[in-house]
Amino acid sequence: MHNCARRVSGCTSAITAAALALTIAMQPVAGQTPAASPPSPASPASPAPSATETPAAGEAASGFHSRPAAHAKRFMAATANRHATNAAFEMLKAGGSAIDAAIAAQMVLGLTEPQSSGIGGGAFILHFDAGARSVGGARNDGRSDGRNDGRNDAGVDSRSESRVPSVRAYDGRETAPAAAKADRFTGADGKLLSYASAVGSGLSVGVPGALRVMELAHKQHGQLPWARLFEPAINIALSGFALSPRLHTLLQRDPLLRNDATAAEYFYENDGSARPSARLPARPVGTLLRNPAYAATLRTIAREGADALYSGDIAREIVAAVRAHERPGDLTEADLAAYSAKERPPVCGPYRSKRICGMPPPSSGGIAVLALLGMLERFDMASLRPDSTQAVHLFAEAGRLAFADRDHFIADPDMVRVPAPGLLDPLYLKSRSAAIKPERSMGRAAHGTPAGVTTALGTDATTEAEGTSHISIIDAEGNAVAMTSTIESAFGARIMVRGFLLNNQLTDFSWIEAGGEPGNPAAANAVAGGKRPRSAMAPTFVFTPVVTSAAGVAATPAVTATPAVTATQQALATTSATVAASTMATTAVPRANSASPSVTAIAPSSAERLEFVLGSPGGPPIINFVAKALVGLIDWKLPLAGTFAQPHYGSRNRTTEIEKGTRIEALAGPLKAMGHEISIGEFTSGYTGIAVTPGGLTGAVDPRREGTARGE
Repeated sequence: MHNCARRVSGCTSAITAAALALTIAMQPVAGQTPAASPPSPASPASPAPSATETPAAGEAASGFHSRPAAHAKRFMAATANRHATNAAFEMLKAGGSAIDAAIAAQMVLGLTEPQSSGIGGGAFILHFDAGARSVGGARNDGRSDGRNDGRNDAGVDSRSESRVPSVRAYDGRETAPAAAKADRFTGADGKLLSYASAVGSGLSVGVPGALRVMELAHKQHGQLPWARLFEPAINIALSGFALSPRLHTLLQRDPLLRNDATAAEYFYENDGSARPSARLPARPVGTLLRNPAYAATLRTIAREGADALYSGDIAREIVAAVRAHERPGDLTEADLAAYSAKERPPVCGPYRSKRICGMPPPSSGGIAVLALLGMLERFDMASLRPDSTQAVHLFAEAGRLAFADRDHFIADPDMVRVPAPGLLDPLYLKSRSAAIKPERSMGRAAHGTPAGVTTALGTDATTEAEGTSHISIIDAEGNAVAMTSTIESAFGARIMVRGFLLNNQLTDFSWIEAGGEPGNPAAANAVAGGKRPRSAMAPTFVFTPVVTSAAGVAATPAVTATPAVTATQQALATTSATVAASTMATTAVPRANSASPSVTAIAPSSAERLEFVLGSPGGPPIINFVAKALVGLIDWKLPLAGTFAQPHYGSRNRTTEIEKGTRIEALAGPLKAMGHEISIGEFTSGYTGIAVTPGGLTGAVDPRREGTARGE
């Protein structure tokens, strides 16, 4: 271990109807008996990194380390970093809500896990309101002036508001500058930039959305004052934190970050020599990193609200940094000022006896996870071993089909008509699933033709990096947050401003073919001004039926259709997935205290209870990570920590991917014999999750990262 006394100071369409009705409530927990934890996969070797080593597109792997589960009775927080988990715990202990805790954790993650997420990026938030009320002392107006009137921007006193259980989805995806066009990543010589050149440039920077979406969710669900949520991160930024082994590994391997003078000064050793920046070694593990610039930025945002980042000095510095880059972007102050986070109805649907809720477009996570599970529904996955050839085969084949549709059809719903109901229609999924042969791989799957397709689309050519972070929270009232946040690739665009890194989210558009040719401008996810690039992030809730009879028969919820939004939105956008059987329907709840009452959440009855909160970082593989975790929890009855430790496998409609250094490497031969093209590599999932069990709450994190869970 290096000397921890070393010290460094740094300058870092709207959805038109709800999916299937969710009928949920925080009820007394029915019994769940966890199965014994499966053997952990072997830890992949983690060789000493080289400064000249080129990483994968996203975050590199950094080893496998056992992470024990945490148990609590009242509340629980699980994040990718112990400092962030402690910040969330502090808010929950102070009587804060789940969203308060998530915001405090995210502010710390932007400091201690800067490669993955931050206020220079975006986020998706899934929120469950258990319906409990806390009267007096609560405030959700986002002000820091000490007043405690509990009123939001519309002047409504939320403390006296009648609350019912509901699930809401908040979209804080980055947007392209208004000037963005399809030829965005073409160089001065008329040739397309390489992916690496595009990532590390001003061209890749989108308008950040994380801060705006957290502000929006806080106004609806916050209890503590806005400024209070920034205190842990400010304190750590000033006092310093020890550089972790994972962050050191990623810094050492990254070939681009040293090109930014501010980032190089903060993250790397510099002995004053004239060595090229590419050779600077990362500061050693245990170095005490201080970031007073980040502390100052957070103090301004705590005092002035999110507006401080979208206008004024901070906005001007963001724009200046983007435009001063060697490959400058076209971001403007007007782009920042125009950004708005959005509430969208969540996407929910059944798997076995459970109800799964996730994010709607522009994230593909909710739809793709439900589609993959829907195509597995006809197979008896519970009868298969998790590490069997047949389990890997069936899961990979369902993944091919889900990704084929995801890649072709899903994009920003405000600009592209996404046929979500058709993609998740039970009959459509049944017909797609028929292509899965138990004895033979289908190879590359073609997209289907779901109902609701009205426009011919071009072939998708999106290349997405594997960065991101995930936060899971349940508070003392039973409210929950699943929040996935990102700056896209590891260290984003490699541009540091005011103590935080800017995203490279615009490389998540479809713009470059595998062979280096330009992407098809008619693709659903093609670049356009003001557009949100497609995401794979999949924050997820699982609800389970409440047993209502002595015979153990579970209640089946009734559901009805939600009201439509405006005709203009309906013409542009998607409808959240209507995936229920004919006996099911959805009840909608208008968004309270909102200037947009047409936006609805999914409203519950008492027929179901929250069982799991989970999600993972990891780029496009997030869809496979989350779907496989749900199969592990629901079909194989694995405990949460055991599910997260399972070896990874799946397909994104390319090769069948197997996690390096795990016991399922032995399946490569049998899978090849079934027609699978196999690739073996490291995976950088970073699950965090919470299970509601008979004994209370169990929190777990991924052994592939540095996360912790903590509760009381």
